[in-house]
Amino acid sequence: MSPVAGTHGLVAPSVRPSIPGDGPQSAADVLDRGVRDFPDRDALVGRWGRATYAELDALANQVANGLRELGVSEGDRVGGCMPNDLPIVVAFLACMRIGAIWVGINRALAPPEKQYLLNDAEVSLLLEPDGDWLAWLESGDDTRPVLLGGVDIDPFAPAAIAYTSGTTGFPKGAVHSQHNLLLPGAVARSRGQYGDDDRFGVMLPLTLLNLIALGPLLAYQVGGTCVAIDRVDAPGLATWIREERVTTFASVPAILHDLLTHPDVSPDDLASLRTPGVGGADCPEAFRELYRARYHAEVTIGYGLTEAPTAVTMTRPDEVPVPNSAGRALPHVRVVPLDEHGAEVAPGEIGELCIGPALDGEWQGVYTPMLGYWKQPEATAAALRDDILHTGDLGSVDEHGEVFVADRRNDLIIRGGANVYPAEVERVLHQDERVAACAVVGVPDERLGERVVAFVQAQPGATIDAAKLLARCEENLARYKVPERFEIVEAFERTPMGKIKKTSLRALL
Repeated sequence: MSPVAGTHGLVAPSVRPSIPGDGPQSAADVLDRGVRDFPDRDALVGRWGRATYAELDALANQVANGLRELGVSEGDRVGGCMPNDLPIVVAFLACMRIGAIWVGINRALAPPEKQYLLNDAEVSLLLEPDGDWLAWLESGDDTRPVLLGGVDIDPFAPAAIAYTSGTTGFPKGAVHSQHNLLLPGAVARSRGQYGDDDRFGVMLPLTLLNLIALGPLLAYQVGGTCVAIDRVDAPGLATWIREERVTTFASVPAILHDLLTHPDVSPDDLASLRTPGVGGADCPEAFRELYRARYHAEVTIGYGLTEAPTAVTMTRPDEVPVPNSAGRALPHVRVVPLDEHGAEVAPGEIGELCIGPALDGEWQGVYTPMLGYWKQPEATAAALRDDILHTGDLGSVDEHGEVFVADRRNDLIIRGGANVYPAEVERVLHQDERVAACAVVGVPDERLGERVVAFVQAQPGATIDAAKLLARCEENLARYKVPERFEIVEAFERTPMGKIKKTSLRALL
């Protein structure tokens, strides 16, 4: 058993199911089939260069051995704060092979935000794009390094921490096992969504654990190629797609919208693309029409969360969309709305959306929820009651299994596919002693989905300087979290419990 299983506020799985099919059972073994059956096929491409399955396997062992020499052992936390390229994927695979726990640190975060994650996870080693560790990738050794001092990998032990926020304004670390991280790719493979000729582009940050699951791990389970893309601007992205013959990617509406409308991007640039996936934000109807015209299919919509990990429901592009539906549950899970007493509500009625393993079929009992929140036993206990994941989101499921999300938890703002938790922004605003109260909400935007707006009430006798609040936010928050508009109010309308009524603020906008 892992040295951290059942500790740090986590819950060891009560069952240890196998993943159906002949695919890997751990992320540590995800390259094995490729190394055996098609060692010379491209596995990973980036600005750094390219690596075949055999070469990537050797690089992962080389970095794993280097981590060992530095004293990294099973259960230790290793941080990665790097751009999309070969090194970040190799570092992740190396950590999986020695049982270390991967912690992605988003490069867009402000220094105080990064420091909080490093301290909370008690990261023992941080890998960055200019570190000495990169010499392990440039040794020039033509032999295939072997992993020295093998580790008996437990696929159900903590493998990675993905930080998400909560009502306190400080992020919580959702902990996943290697088993969990493989499930999205294993399910996609079983559904025949992708083949070994697919080239998976990843332009959203690979420091986000969901993108590791939907990028390299998915690609290697189907025998495809992962293309680590370091551009999100339309012309730069189009160049990657054209030159590397990218067939699919997971993106957000704003990026794909720009790609399909930019005057410097021609249809020939996108000729290799089939039906790219879109998620992370609501899709305006104008974008849906643009997508239909280009791909002759519907935009695929899903509902997911960091704690799942990734999507748990999905629409199908070959079916007529059901208005406002987030699709039906994927084969490995069931999505059940429960009332305040834990009882399932009737079809069409709203309850808390909860996620558990499928009850029948090939994937029966295979899904295991996250292991909990790192060092937060109370939050873990609340989220994992009765061995199912309580999302805190409200929604319903109709008689056909269509899932409808009524309200995202904690008033989450989704700006251009990036999650902005109001509590994080409000915590920074409250650092200004002139602020008596504040509330952050999202305002609808056709391109980005939502934009961030802050309402602020001044202390008696004080005057609010919006420019100074903006500067404080820019210093302490990632750019995408910084409010684009500040509204000064004399007082807030509040609920009987004293909470600010954000619905009334949204009505003002």
